[in-house]
Amino acid sequence: MTSLSIDNTPTNMPVFAIVVGEHSGDTLGAGLIAALQKVYPQAKFVGIGGAKMQKLGFESLFAMEELAVMGIIEVLGRLRRLLHVRKSLVNYFSENKPDVFIGIDAPDFNIGLELRLKAHDIKTVHYVSPSVWAWREKRIFTIAKATDMVLSLLPFEKSFYDKHQVPCTFVGHPLADDIPMVNELSLARAELDLPVSAKILALMPGSRGGELSRLLQPFFESAEQLQQEDENLLFVAPMVSDKRAAQFRALKDELAPDLKIQVIIDKTQAVMAASDCLLTASGTVTLEAALIKRPMVICYKFNLITYLLAKCLVKLKWFSLPNLLANKTLVPELLQDEVCVKKIVPLVKSRLYNDQSQLNDSFVAIHQQLKCDASEQAAKAVIALLPLEITRNA
Repeated sequence: MTSLSIDNTPTNMPVFAIVVGEHSGDTLGAGLIAALQKVYPQAKFVGIGGAKMQKLGFESLFAMEELAVMGIIEVLGRLRRLLHVRKSLVNYFSENKPDVFIGIDAPDFNIGLELRLKAHDIKTVHYVSPSVWAWREKRIFTIAKATDMVLSLLPFEKSFYDKHQVPCTFVGHPLADDIPMVNELSLARAELDLPVSAKILALMPGSRGGELSRLLQPFFESAEQLQQEDENLLFVAPMVSDKRAAQFRALKDELAPDLKIQVIIDKTQAVMAASDCLLTASGTVTLEAALIKRPMVICYKFNLITYLLAKCLVKLKWFSLPNLLANKTLVPELLQDEVCVKKIVPLVKSRLYNDQSQLNDSFVAIHQQLKCDASEQAAKAVIALLPLEITRNA
């Protein structure tokens, strides 16, 4: 762990502790930091964060990838290390008290951390509500003990917290603020040097190593069949990092050596905007796709034991954000054994070659609902928890 000191910060310059666990959290954290810096340009930001946060002066005590684990079995395999990281953070922040702690997503890690920090009289915020409305509803009682405020990205979440009398502020979603209402396909293709007239399918198997290993075989097999039926169809694959790109290429060489596909690093939104359809893992990226207004087929595969446990615990009609926000089936979802060529190919073909204008209207409605200047709203909620002597000098 990096050795830092926050003792010398002026009393009217707040210290914000933030912990994020993956790339989407890094984006949220960067937006929040930028909004807070408008009010407190000399504030300190410390905890665990990614490259976007660090570019704004954030000091990370551990690598963000330490927390990028998803699934019950996967977490168990890393439990000892995760517990060490959390204990180290508790010790650090209890000795170097921040004015507010903000845990961004990563609820299984952050809510336990928030609970411990609140016991040390540190104000705590949880940014991005856990899916308590979907499963493990009794977590709401732990959240109530652990946090002074929950910041929710989705409008239906606030009513759930209100029902349980847990402080919650709906802030909207930063992606809805950042992504233009209209994304021209031709401009995105020009940016990426892709042909304007071709049909393009994006393969998006996720940002975690486990997701790639589980989804790429059915994705490649589906792409090979689609290419056999349309030799002019092009394939692109956006990857979040060089590490993921290397994993992707290695699996492609093993599973589909003859498939022609262009790998593009760190330009995910541009790739989505340049594509006619997306074959994608579930997650925040499906909301990005809806905001960019592109049709998609959403797939997800868990570790088998994780899936069996989740099947018993989760009570949801849909698992993807576009469908949950619309409260109806806007886009197809394939889960576990359904993620196969027989299911994927016809769904992709329908969206590649048929009119999608009605779907676009639904995506516009979602965009308008979530466009609330989220980072500014989140910053206001965090600032409201600061000591009076700091806010007076803002």
